[in-house]
Amino acid sequence: MKFTRLALAATLAAAGAGFAGSALAQAQEQFIPLLSYRTGQLAPLGIPWADGKQDYLKLVNAKGGINGVKITYEECETAYDTSRGVECYERLKGKGGGAAGFDTQSTGITFAVTDKAPADKMPVITPGYGLSQSADGKVFEWNFPLLANYWTGADAVVQDILKQEKGSLKGKKIALVYHDSPYGKEPIPLLQKRAEKEGFALQLLPVTAPGVEQKATWLQVRQNRPDYVILWSAGVMTPTAIREAQATGFPREKMYAVWWAGSDHDVKDIAGAKGYKTVTIHNTAEHDKIHDEIKAQVYDKGQGTASDVRELGAMAHTRGMVIAMLQVEAIRTAQEKYGKGKYMTPEQVRWGLENLNLTQERLNELGFGKILRPIKTSCENHLGTDWQRIAQWNGSKWEVVSDWYQADQSLVAPLVQEYGAKYAKDKNIKTRTCN
Repeated sequence: MKFTRLALAATLAAAGAGFAGSALAQAQEQFIPLLSYRTGQLAPLGIPWADGKQDYLKLVNAKGGINGVKITYEECETAYDTSRGVECYERLKGKGGGAAGFDTQSTGITFAVTDKAPADKMPVITPGYGLSQSADGKVFEWNFPLLANYWTGADAVVQDILKQEKGSLKGKKIALVYHDSPYGKEPIPLLQKRAEKEGFALQLLPVTAPGVEQKATWLQVRQNRPDYVILWSAGVMTPTAIREAQATGFPREKMYAVWWAGSDHDVKDIAGAKGYKTVTIHNTAEHDKIHDEIKAQVYDKGQGTASDVRELGAMAHTRGMVIAMLQVEAIRTAQEKYGKGKYMTPEQVRWGLENLNLTQERLNELGFGKILRPIKTSCENHLGTDWQRIAQWNGSKWEVVSDWYQADQSLVAPLVQEYGAKYAKDKNIKTRTCN
């Protein structure tokens, strides 16, 4: 496997320094591994996502690091393949004295790494993806599905459909067209609960990866004539689905996509995408101070990761920045407890993730005040408060078309507890007691 070394600060080890020099480097630098997929079926999503993470880390270093601690990183290509992702994890987890945690960028990789994390004492950070039940910090001590999970996202979609239908879905039909993988199957338990509660018929239509052949699926859509389609896809599967919907005459304004199927690259070259909707975990329509800072301090200095500065503000790029910011703020939070200006161990970073408190004031300072709502985590709650909105493609850009939604916890919380308890039993995990 070919790995690309992308470091923002030179390491003393590379200059042949001895053990003492390496220890000094660890005290001055914080290593963040960057799993990515710039190749493979999901590359259209993975490239801007990876660019956004790198650009934010470059900005942090340009501003002096985290209380003076500079960030180093190494990008490792997974091609969205679980075995390759695990190989990246094993290779990078001990680097720099211990990685600051892994944003795996894959539900399948998350499943595999979650089994390893407790023994390795390694944080697994999955904003908007991963195992939905890992919101339960009593069971999943090392997992942090920050901001939202697939159950909260699916619930927000149903809430918006309910709004379109004046509060009743009785007798309606909703089809889930989904990537036939652990990722694609994640929303099914929540949608089944919602179907039971609201009285609509749920049709499940799996699509074999990578999703470039969907004619049979959309033939079923045309035959069954659902009132709405929820699309759980990513990468090349998404534009294929939009084009097939257009070919079969299914109205795009009746399609709702998960956030990984709602990026600029998914729709901008498709004339028939107008009206297509996506649920999103940040305010898609807004640019904020963070975009201006990265342009001025990274791109204007010729250090931008993306080949085109116009990628700044694209949804997947912004989400990459959001994820990197959450990791940096977890390290900063840990420093408040364990020592400002010091390298934080993986265990200390885990404490920072569990004690995040990003107020509106702090988000404004970071330049994300228009993009995110406040987030606060705890021992019990590794997700924080979920907030989702609906955005719609108007033919040239995304427009937010809903207020902020929060998931119905009377449905989501029991699922988190049920699936969390099952996981604990299957893996023989002793649940924590949170004070």
